[in-house]
Amino acid sequence: MLLGDLIARFQDERTVNEALLSLDDLTLTARLVAFAADNGMSPGELAVHSVGQFANGASDDEWLALMGQMSGADDPGAVFLRRVLLKAVSA
Repeated sequence: MLLGDLIARFQDERTVNEALLSLDDLTLTARLVAFAADNGMSPGELAVHSVGQFANGASDDEWLALMGQMSGADDPGAVFLRRVLLKAVSA
């Protein structure tokens, strides 16, 4: 799957919610839920927003690091989403 296709998939809140569950990362999910509530959004809305922000504003260094992480991963989509969400809730 091409990265553009992956980003497009993660613009759909239902797809993002399913991907969040598949990450099996309770700590990240809890941080995302709390951060979303603090910002008046659902976790899915926040994730979709975060994917868009990353896609449109990540630095070259961030993209390079992401590509390195995704290159050997069994599930590049999970790597992408985890990185984007960690960046979002750490802001």
